Amino acid sequence: MPIEILMPALSPTMEEGTLSKWLVKEGDTVSSGDLLAEIETDKATMEVEAVDEGVVGKILVDEGTEGVKVNAVIALLLEDGEDKSALKDYSPEGGPDVSSDKEEGGDGDAAQKDKKEETSASPPEGGEAAKAKPERVRGADSRQDDRIKASPLAKRMAEQAGINLKDVDGSGPNGRIVKRDIESFDSKAAPAKSDAPKAASAEATGEISQDDPLARFGISADRYEIEKADNVTKISAKRLTDSFRDVPHFPLTVDCELDALLSFRKQVNDKAPDGVKVSVNDILIKASGLALKRVPEANSSWIEDGRIARHKHADVSVAVAIEGGLITPIIKDADAKGLAQISSEMKNLAARARERKLKPEEFQGGTFSLSNLGMMGIKSFASILNPPQGMILSIGAGEERPVVKEGALAKATVMTVTLTCDHRVVDGATGARWIAAFKGFIEDPMTMLM
Repeated sequence: MPIEILMPALSPTMEEGTLSKWLVKEGDTVSSGDLLAEIETDKATMEVEAVDEGVVGKILVDEGTEGVKVNAVIALLLEDGEDKSALKDYSPEGGPDVSSDKEEGGDGDAAQKDKKEETSASPPEGGEAAKAKPERVRGADSRQDDRIKASPLAKRMAEQAGINLKDVDGSGPNGRIVKRDIESFDSKAAPAKSDAPKAASAEATGEISQDDPLARFGISADRYEIEKADNVTKISAKRLTDSFRDVPHFPLTVDCELDALLSFRKQVNDKAPDGVKVSVNDILIKASGLALKRVPEANSSWIEDGRIARHKHADVSVAVAIEGGLITPIIKDADAKGLAQISSEMKNLAARARERKLKPEEFQGGTFSLSNLGMMGIKSFASILNPPQGMILSIGAGEERPVVKEGALAKATVMTVTLTCDHRVVDGATGARWIAAFKGFIEDPMTMLM
């Protein structure tokens, strides 16, 4: 019996991913440990290794397919002694909700699938059978799409692009609509249809039109372009929405004087090993880790069943901008590491983050987050919490400001920082004690060495 290759769960929170690239093709012999494919999650692209050995008998999910559910069957592996005949009539349980569109090569299985679809889509008229027509693709005309033969992938692509399947000519077996038909479809060449009733209905119900999603806001479709969000953006949007909506949070803001820290940094870099250049951000990471150790109650996470996790280690997640969003590589045990080590690790993590080459354990599991927009000139801001962490620190730009010292006006380099706290685990007093400890390390950085 063929061995099922499943979509792996590459992180505890992963529910689906994108099959970016196959590293094997049908007919290739693979051994345990060989690389099979590249899978894109919300934060990184990772290579998947083979667990079993055999010959790649059939690839079920095309490269570039999004929304592949975890544990969906993405390919079949033939065991020793098996050939293609073992795939005949084989139907994996819980198969993927995607189509490999192999029917374009005249695969007999696809034609058989078409026949089944045609049969199931045209029940006998009258009686209960007529009432039992299945609901079809969301946003399409269910009365007509029941009779349209299209692969699941083509249906999903059409839905996302706002294409009515009735307007598409299928090039697959028996006129089945496949992936290439959607990709080559020219909506402008499609027959014009009256959308007035549909538009009126959408306006009355408040529904968003696939063809003109901003019409209800008075913005016509010819004044903007639709861009498809990638996995990083979509999943980040969902998690940040959940966090901002569901977590009771509050901000604490203070100003920190940086003159002593800047002088300290210069002394450190003068004595640092060749190739090491400690940044202000590296010192902020160290100070954050030490403050978490000094105020351990702040180093906590809320568990949804009503318990609180008190973390034993100060693992600082640092926000790094990548194409399409943010990722937070972790400096583990930041309190216990020297500035040179933190600097070296941070440069390495940030470079691999931008290439999407981080391992899951390198960006998951932090206990606290730090986001620095000071280098972009932002004076102050408040970040959204990164669950299940209880706090995130937002760093603004250091700038010269007038200050009062001993009753006289003076000049100092000042940085505004804002600590966002999850009130379920960090109350105002605890957050204030943590930010006071952090401010102390920043304004007297020599104390970080004690």
